[in-house]
Amino acid sequence: MDLTQLKMFCAVAETGSVIRAATQLHRVPSNLTTRLRQLEQEMGCDLFIREKQRLRLSPLGHNFLNYARRILALSEEALSMAHSGEPGGQFALGAMESTAAARLPDLLAACHQRYPTMVISLITDTSRELIQRVRQGSLAAALVDGPVLAEELNSCIAFQEQMVLISSPERPSIAQPADAEGYTLFAFRSGCSYRLRLENWFRSSGVEPGPVREIQSYHTLLACVAGGAGLALLPESVLALMPTQARFKRHALPDDVSEATTRLIWRRDAFTPNVEALKYLIIAQRDNEPASETGP
Repeated sequence: MDLTQLKMFCAVAETGSVIRAATQLHRVPSNLTTRLRQLEQEMGCDLFIREKQRLRLSPLGHNFLNYARRILALSEEALSMAHSGEPGGQFALGAMESTAAARLPDLLAACHQRYPTMVISLITDTSRELIQRVRQGSLAAALVDGPVLAEELNSCIAFQEQMVLISSPERPSIAQPADAEGYTLFAFRSGCSYRLRLENWFRSSGVEPGPVREIQSYHTLLACVAGGAGLALLPESVLALMPTQARFKRHALPDDVSEATTRLIWRRDAFTPNVEALKYLIIAQRDNEPASETGP
C-alpha cells in the first residue's frame, strides 16, 4: 500500500468512476484499475461493489475511506512541515461541541489571519472520543474536558468554564440532588464528560438521576429545557450565546461540579508547528498577551 494507491482509491470513491478519477489524476484508466485490484488483494477484501456503469463503495470500503483520507491529510501536513518548519497545511483538530460554539470562532479567525496556509479540519465529539482519536493519531490535537491522564499525551489549560444547571423558569429551586430526583436530564451521549459530571453529582448524594435523553446539539438541548421537559448541565459560555436568558433558570452547584477546565491535548511525540501555533494563540487569547514563540 502506498500514497498513490490511496489517492487513486479516494478519487474513485468520490467520483464513482474509474474514468473520471483517471481524468482527475491525469492517468490512464487501466493503471487505476490495476492499482486498485492490487490494493484490494493486499487488504484481502473488496473495497468496491462493481456495477455495469459505476463503482460503489462496499461497507469495508466506506470504513477504509475514512482511514485513507486521514493518512493522506497527515502526509500532506508532514510534507508541509518538512519543507518549511512553519505552521501550515492540513491540521486535524477536535473539540467538544460547547467549545466549538463558544470558544473557537475568535480563535480560528485569529489562526487563519496569522497562519493563512494552515487548513483546519474541525471535528466535534465527546471528550472521551476526542482523547482516543488523539491517542490513535487521527487528530493532531483536541480541546477536551480535563484532567487528561493518558501517559502518551501532553496538555495545557485552554479555557476555564463555569458550569450551570438549568431548567425552565417555573421549576422550583434546586439546591441538592434530592431536589431534582426523577427529573429528566438532557445530555450528549455517554462519552460526554459533562454528562458524567452531572450523573456523579446525583450519585454522590445517593440519588439516582432521572432518565437521560440523549441529544445531538446544544440548540436541541436548550429548546427541550426551555420547554420544561427537564434539566441540563452546560457551560455558562454556551448559555450566554442565547439571546433570551429569561427562558432559563440557573441553579447553584458545588465548586467540584461547577468548575471545569478545558485542555488542549496532543501526543508527546507529535508537538508539530501547527499544534505549537495553536497552543500559543490560545495562551495569548486567554491572557490577552502577545503569543510566545518558545518551545513547549
